[in-house]
Amino acid sequence: MEEAPHENCCYSDGASKLNDAVVSDLLEFLRIDVELEPACADREDTSCSKNVTRKQRNWERRLEVKRRKRKEEKQRKKLNRLNKDVNELQLSKRVMKAITKERLEEARAAGLRLCVDLSMTDRLTDKEISRLAGQIRRLYGSNKKSVQPFHIFLTEFKEDSLLYKECVRMNDGFLNYLIDVTEESWFHLFPSEDVIYLTPDASEALEYVEEDKVYILGGLVDETIQKKISFTRAKEFGIRMARLPIDEYMVKKPNPKNFHSKILAINQVFEILLTFRDTKDWTKALVTGIPPGKGYMLASAASTDVINSQEEL
Repeated sequence: MEEAPHENCCYSDGASKLNDAVVSDLLEFLRIDVELEPACADREDTSCSKNVTRKQRNWERRLEVKRRKRKEEKQRKKLNRLNKDVNELQLSKRVMKAITKERLEEARAAGLRLCVDLSMTDRLTDKEISRLAGQIRRLYGSNKKSVQPFHIFLTEFKEDSLLYKECVRMNDGFLNYLIDVTEESWFHLFPSEDVIYLTPDASEALEYVEEDKVYILGGLVDETIQKKISFTRAKEFGIRMARLPIDEYMVKKPNPKNFHSKILAINQVFEILLTFRDTKDWTKALVTGIPPGKGYMLASAASTDVINSQEEL
């Protein structure tokens, strides 16, 4: 009876050792598993990181491609708009050029006639001849822009003259101007009863611009000091003369130099005729063509200034 407890004690010690071994193995297993988990997790994280990086790069490449395509599309649309605008502008220029040419051709067939008498250029200096060439260019430019252009003549215009050379040199396309150029005198081209010679020295003021008349402008520049040249020229032929109605609609304007001149460049006179023909209003026509430096102002404007001055007093 006394040895039984001894056996139980041995059994108990064996079980205890077995349990310790099992626990030790289990702990070892758990330790290994715990050590393995981070390594596995690191591999998964690395793999995941690579996938994310690859996807991000692919997404960035696609985004860059889309951006580039959008930019190219915008540039293409902008280029198309520019091309369209250029084409429309070119078409518009072609159309306007065709319309202008048609108007000028119609004017040459049945338009109101205006002639620049170039028989007096021998009285001009080389500098004045160059200025006259510029005035002819501006006159033609105004005629091109007009809805109702005149039929322009340049008479006694010799090809071997300095004026002809200056016109070709200074005026682009001068040889293609839609005007009539001749070495003949206007006196031999038109019936004398149809002619009105415009000169600032005439006593008669021009009241109307008549469609069946031929208006002659003396080919002189406004700097020319010699007086009554065109007046004398017209008087020799017994031609009707008229002046612009400056005295009837304008007054002298006070200025420091006390300068007043009714002698105008041929393109300025022509601008007045064009404007009057369109508006039938001499005040508008004179204001359009006469520069302020000539020392004249509209009589109506002068009256307004007087009234304002009286009110201030």
